[in-house]
Amino acid sequence: MDNVQNIKQRFGIIGNDPQLNFALAKAIRVAPTEISVLITGESGVGKEAFPRIIHQLSNRKHGKFIAVNCGAIPEGTIDSELFGHEKGAFTGATQTRSGYFEVAHGGTIFLDEVGELPLSTQVRLLRVLENGEFLKVGSSKVQQTDVRVVAATNVKMIEAIQKGKFREDLYYRLSTVEINLPPLRARKDDIHLLFRKFAADFAQKYQMPTVRLDEQAQSVLEQQPWGGNIRQLRNIAEQLSVLEQERNINTTILRQYLPATNANLPAIIDSKDSGGDFGSEREILYKVLFDMKSDLNDLKKLTNELMNASNMEHAKEQHEGLIQKIYGDDAASSDSKLELPQPPTKNTEREPYTDQFDYAEEVEEAETLSLQDKELELIVKALERNNGRRKVAASELGISERTLYRKIKQFNLDL
Repeated sequence: MDNVQNIKQRFGIIGNDPQLNFALAKAIRVAPTEISVLITGESGVGKEAFPRIIHQLSNRKHGKFIAVNCGAIPEGTIDSELFGHEKGAFTGATQTRSGYFEVAHGGTIFLDEVGELPLSTQVRLLRVLENGEFLKVGSSKVQQTDVRVVAATNVKMIEAIQKGKFREDLYYRLSTVEINLPPLRARKDDIHLLFRKFAADFAQKYQMPTVRLDEQAQSVLEQQPWGGNIRQLRNIAEQLSVLEQERNINTTILRQYLPATNANLPAIIDSKDSGGDFGSEREILYKVLFDMKSDLNDLKKLTNELMNASNMEHAKEQHEGLIQKIYGDDAASSDSKLELPQPPTKNTEREPYTDQFDYAEEVEEAETLSLQDKELELIVKALERNNGRRKVAASELGISERTLYRKIKQFNLDL
């Protein structure tokens, strides 16, 4: 059996990382069997090379090898692509068509991004894996196929299963043997080797001298997070080869082609803003109303204190902050005289408690009227903004359409 180093040379695999060598050894051992293989790893780590290795080292190497990107095929046509369709099965099906599983009979199918398959297609695929049977779209005739399936995904499959996006039985059927490829950032010793290989390839392609990194630039390259993995490294090598006149690359030049260190940090989105402009405006208006109610309560408190106070000046000093909050600049102006309620005299015909109670009732009435005015104003604005559409206006105000209708009758709105 071919060893790992021979396979690297044959298929152009660069690197000596132990995890990479282990993955290659695993692929070599499983290749002669008929076992389904699932290749996992981040996007850009080179998963597409392994299905070809498995196919070429298998007994099916003389059969067809078909690679299918499941994430690139629209959901409405993927069943037809994989399993074929009969004439007239759907609009545009002007003739019978064979799918990949029929065409690849006796060979290997590589299902890239298998985690993107729709649930309905997953059911069909499970049937093929279990007994080799499939149905063309629009047909009731069961057909047989002899195909080896190698799949790959960058999706965390366990999480996808928990969210109901991928069938658990299909996952365990695909992952009879699972091969995981390490990300580039975990293969620091391989980064410069890969860069040199890419630089040499692009020098030959564009017929120009090969770019080379100095020691400091090599160190900077190895410290990068490489979110795009090998694909990202290859792109940077190509940019340097094409755009730089200087062939010896130092850190200053290299950093111009590297992404910012915080480029991969996730964006934090405040869920409070998810309601749109109308939601934000409604929250602001509610806050204004609550602040008004708080101010009115403060005014009632101050009034009651002053009415029961025997020493007016002492009461003013004690509640100076509250007076300033309610009356603002008028309280500090020397030209204006602040009129405060006077306490009841001893000769009044009404008891102090009764007089205080009546005044509190008047303040409460003023508060109620003020809130009603604001409520009326909000309703009118919402209806005008939505051209009288009550359902939309009610949704914007956060109330039911029935409540809005009752408010319209209550305020005698002529709309």
